[in-house]
Amino acid sequence: MGANSSSFTELASNEYLKRLSSPDPINPIDPYWNQLLSFSFLIPINSSDGKLLEESTASVCKSVAIHNCKSGNFGALIRNFLVRATELKASVQCDDNIFTWQTYNALFIIRSLSKYFVEHLSEELILQQFEAKPKEMGGYKDPEEMGPLLEELMNSLVEMLVDVPVMNFTYALHLEALNTLLVLMSIQMFQPQPAHKFRVYQIMMQGRCSIHACVLVKALLRNFCNQEKCPPELYRQSADVNSMVASVAASLWSVMTLGMGNKTEKKEEEFQETLLANQSLLFLLVLSNHCTSERGISNPYREALFSFTNIHESSVSQVAATFKMDYNVLYSALCTTLRDDQTTLLLYLLIHRNTGVKAFIFSRTNIDQLVMPLLKILYHAQDKNSHHIYMALIILLILSEDDVFNKAVHEITLKNIPWFKERPISEISLGGLLILVVLRTIQYNITRMRDKYLHTNCLAALANMSTQFTNLHPYVAQRMVSLFSQLSKKHARVVEQIRESAVTETETEDALEQNSMQDLAVLEEVLRMVLEIINSCLSSSLHHNPHLVYSLLYQRELFNSFKTHPTFQDILQNIDIVLSFFSARVEEHGKGGNMSPAEVLDIIKEGSVQFRRDKLKKFPDLKFKYVEEESPEEFFIPYIWSLVYHSSNMYFNASRILLFSLSSS
Repeated sequence: MGANSSSFTELASNEYLKRLSSPDPINPIDPYWNQLLSFSFLIPINSSDGKLLEESTASVCKSVAIHNCKSGNFGALIRNFLVRATELKASVQCDDNIFTWQTYNALFIIRSLSKYFVEHLSEELILQQFEAKPKEMGGYKDPEEMGPLLEELMNSLVEMLVDVPVMNFTYALHLEALNTLLVLMSIQMFQPQPAHKFRVYQIMMQGRCSIHACVLVKALLRNFCNQEKCPPELYRQSADVNSMVASVAASLWSVMTLGMGNKTEKKEEEFQETLLANQSLLFLLVLSNHCTSERGISNPYREALFSFTNIHESSVSQVAATFKMDYNVLYSALCTTLRDDQTTLLLYLLIHRNTGVKAFIFSRTNIDQLVMPLLKILYHAQDKNSHHIYMALIILLILSEDDVFNKAVHEITLKNIPWFKERPISEISLGGLLILVVLRTIQYNITRMRDKYLHTNCLAALANMSTQFTNLHPYVAQRMVSLFSQLSKKHARVVEQIRESAVTETETEDALEQNSMQDLAVLEEVLRMVLEIINSCLSSSLHHNPHLVYSLLYQRELFNSFKTHPTFQDILQNIDIVLSFFSARVEEHGKGGNMSPAEVLDIIKEGSVQFRRDKLKKFPDLKFKYVEEESPEEFFIPYIWSLVYHSSNMYFNASRILLFSLSSS
């Protein structure tokens, strides 16, 4: 066998794999191991082959699970890997590619077997697989300092990620180290138990791995920031299947295609992806969002993520063990990859919890580079999952808590936004576009999703910004009033439904009436907030927003039916004072004749200077602050593992997942 290749269908009958899965122990110093680790698979050429690889080796994995407790061969494989991993730093320094490749192959087999164990065995049985040893130890005697094998493996992988430099010929090894750790921690997907009760999480959070928390988080963030593309030699097929490149490519290609079973075959240029950055980010999210609420258990990775500082600032951290990073590089990476759920989630964690990163973001003069991708996510809400939309909205809400941000967005001018298709807009402020997209999200939500949490966050962000609305584009003003119009029509329909159901007393009608009453309460809350936002803008910056006054005048009759409604009466008195003032001026200047929109607008601009805002009733400033809900793990853990399932390029057995429903992920 050696460097020969084998098709997927031949793997189950391969003599070396059969020996690995037999009940007969293989001595750790047997030449067999070098032969096994010099083996190369044929490169899968499409996504279905990735799944086929796992299906073709299922019988081998099952045999290992059955016989390993007697043979200890899985442990022998891990020990072989650990020896190689210990020597790897020296190997890398002298460019020993063959040694790196064999180390990678060992890890690939370990990961494949571990994945089978995690998906099919209880935690107790998984631990038994790691600690199984043959009765006759022979060459199996452990060094005295060696601890439990699972912890030795995990610690070795962590040290590899932080100590071995990322180069073309170590890229695959880093990727496989991340995949193996993700597979081990994916036990959370398959068994209904809090993370802190799993041994693998205890090892990461409290074992030797935790000593490396700061440097590991730094390494993962560095991988994310670097956005290094997969080296070409790792995804291009080679004519020489006996070459080292073909062998590494064989294993790596299977890594990249394992989980894309329902996607079309990829072209070569699509494999030039930032795979290491993606896996590093997913692993960082897994690390930092588990074991966050248990008393007596600290999460050192979470602490490191929330406390690292800017390399360009000489600040003394309150946290003893932390690290420094270049915030400029991080900001650039965030801005360019926000299309992905996982980047949006990372940005949320940083802006919500890391005070240094938050302050840095608020100080950016190019804040549009961050805001525009967020708006694009919301604009294409129909193509995104609800979690991604929530994260984007919450980030905007956090940004809107800062008055400097609210002012700055109206000072940045945008031209010709290609993805905004509602109508051609040659020029608009970033603030104006933000309002447009958030209004559109509310309208989308009201008509389709009926999600109170979502539109509450939308309105809270607009409310925070409302005192700083400046020179609103005519279309923005029009859409703001149009939203109120849409909501008022829906309000009238719901009121009518309640009246009709009250006439007929049946269980069905009672249920319909109850639902309608809930809808009415939500609608009136939303209507009230829309009016408060309009009032806040008029009270604070009426003279800067003539187009809003014009749109309100044009549809003044919309508000008539709400003037006596107790929920809206007080706020509408202010709006009515404004409209009455400008309506009188228009009538006075118009002298009964028709006036052009431009003439009406000129009258509004002139009147804005003379309007006395002290006539308006003073309402409390609209200030909303994002507060993370209690037990955030209930939201974040299923969300993060659904991202791993969909975005890690690894295949997981969907039928065995208990943590989340694939229909809602």
